[in-house]
Amino acid sequence: MPRRGLILHTRTHWLLLGLALLCSLVLFMYLLECAPQTDGNASLPGVVGENYGKEYYQALLQEQEEHYQTRATSLKRQIAQLKQELQEMSEKMRSLQERRNVGANGIGYQSNKEQAPSDLLEFLHSQIDKAEVNIGAKLPSEYGVIPFESFTLMKVFQLEMGLTRHPEEKPVRKDKRDELVEVIEAGLEVINNPDEDDEQEDEEGPLGEKLIFNENDFVEGYYRTERDKGTQYELFFKKADLTEYRHVTLFRPFGPLMKVKSEMIDITRSIINIIVPLAERTEAFVQFMQNFRDVCIHQDKKIHLTVVYFGKEGLSKVKSILESVTSESNFHNYTLVSLNEEFNRGRGLNVGARAWDKGEVLMFFCDVDIYFSAEFLNSCRLNAEPGKKVFYPVVFSLYNPAIVYANQEVPPPVEQQLVHKKDSGFWRDFGFGMTCQYRSDFLTI
Repeated sequence: MPRRGLILHTRTHWLLLGLALLCSLVLFMYLLECAPQTDGNASLPGVVGENYGKEYYQALLQEQEEHYQTRATSLKRQIAQLKQELQEMSEKMRSLQERRNVGANGIGYQSNKEQAPSDLLEFLHSQIDKAEVNIGAKLPSEYGVIPFESFTLMKVFQLEMGLTRHPEEKPVRKDKRDELVEVIEAGLEVINNPDEDDEQEDEEGPLGEKLIFNENDFVEGYYRTERDKGTQYELFFKKADLTEYRHVTLFRPFGPLMKVKSEMIDITRSIINIIVPLAERTEAFVQFMQNFRDVCIHQDKKIHLTVVYFGKEGLSKVKSILESVTSESNFHNYTLVSLNEEFNRGRGLNVGARAWDKGEVLMFFCDVDIYFSAEFLNSCRLNAEPGKKVFYPVVFSLYNPAIVYANQEVPPPVEQQLVHKKDSGFWRDFGFGMTCQYRSDFLTI
């Protein structure tokens, strides 16, 4: 038994050795088959079977060197640009920090006045700088003007009437109500807690206490939206026992409300020269003078009337009407200019503006069929600024009363017809004939 086991062990050893040699031979032959063919004359890469001289490799080396030089130049230029941008950002951050330290307008007027991140503040201020709230913009025509819509505590007078087609309505949508309430509250916050740079002084009440404004002191507001920048708000406040108005301008640059300015406006000495071009239409002039007597003579009392009459027919009737108002109301602040030529509204306004020889004055270009109130005259004073702003009020044009009140035997009095309803008229937002502007601005056009 021991002999037979030894023989078996020896055979197994030689069998394994033979298999190992066979595997080594197969692997060697596989490597020979897979190895790439080489050319002993070529030591650098190229097309198989071709020889390359020294010039080829020098050209190849020069091409690679130029490529890396171009890449290095590009990287150096990018590094220089990044350094410049980093320096500009550092300067902006430093100026913004200085502005914040001196109490600039970098805080949104929310209830807690949170400090916003510097990059957000920079964006918001850039939106204000780009909007028309501070600097005007050149427009191709008057139809490029973005109109304002006005509002009070209870009503919004809207040009874009939407599906309801109501020219005047209470804000029904909650977002619109919340927006206007927030704006009025922000305006009150600006007035009651002014910054050091605001153009207003703290006033005291009759008992020496600090004068506090509330929502009942809000007179009217205007707003408009530049769709790529934000919404501008012009707010006016007034205490019943004070003569000055408080004017606050706010801007919402698609973010928190930002204060632009706060100032006090005194209009007690501001005279308005109402200029009316006229030809014939004496019956309409009678109605105009009735409204003029009630509003301008009895209420406002700071009005001068200039009538530019064209032609001879009806001139004596106009003179008689003016003399009758003078005798009844002791009113002498009017000028009648007679032109013996065909009616031209632009010519009449030009002559009427030049007929004033007492220096700067606020003018209201008016037609004889316009009905206005004492509140409008104050709006005219508040929204026109010499050398800066011209006020174009949007007129509500009434339909023919004979058609509107066809189911009544007699149309109601004019005062009862003056309502803002979709069945009674429409906003004439395409007309720019009515305007409040200062004389110096008109004569320099």
